[in-house]
Amino acid sequence: MSTTDRETRIADAVLDLVHRRADFDPLELLHDLTGQAVALLPVRCAGITVLDRDTHEPVHVTASDELCLDLEQEQSALGEGPCIDSARARRPLPVISLTGPPGTVRWPHFAPHARQAGITAVAAVSLRLPQMALGGMNLMMTHPADVGDQDLRLARTLADATAVALAHRQEMIDKDTVLDQLQRALDSRLVIEQAKGVLSARLHLSMDDAFQRLRAHARSRQQKLTELSTRIARGDMPAELLDPSR
Repeated sequence: MSTTDRETRIADAVLDLVHRRADFDPLELLHDLTGQAVALLPVRCAGITVLDRDTHEPVHVTASDELCLDLEQEQSALGEGPCIDSARARRPLPVISLTGPPGTVRWPHFAPHARQAGITAVAAVSLRLPQMALGGMNLMMTHPADVGDQDLRLARTLADATAVALAHRQEMIDKDTVLDQLQRALDSRLVIEQAKGVLSARLHLSMDDAFQRLRAHARSRQQKLTELSTRIARGDMPAELLDPSR
């Protein structure tokens, strides 16, 4: 039996998510999870929602692109949506259609916003460890019929690999350590959004392109994305970031 290109990419994705250096940036790991999901699954975009350590309320952390990030923020503002339901219930959601006659569609306030953005169905898989639920990965799609049970199983595998990395692959998982990492991710997302805005305005880039420029610069110099973003948010813009040829 020969190995397909997709199977090889899946194996590479799992290894990428699990094998992280000791001082990895948890927010970058979660963003990588959304990127791998979009690359390997027939979905338009993906986002991560976790439970706040103090309030236990769902909070969006990161997303594969600005469209998904906007829809996650919309759910927070409306107080309804798949991300919120899945995180609060601490369980996955099957593929749920956002189209249908009035009164039959779940999340009546959120669904119109999603449809306007081209999203016609959603699903969610849990991000969890054996002892606790951490949150979930939300999948948004334009062609729900393309997403089957095997696709959701792969999504769960990617989420499980990420949870293992968050736990530092310790045989005895330290709950507080994992929660501390998620809290750092929640704190980091704000400064990264600031840095994206600064770079977008300075170079006249879209927010998606600004983030890719940030990420590429940090990775090429083996620098944490959060540290680079903090520097930019404070007004210290690296010259090489403005001119990649330098």
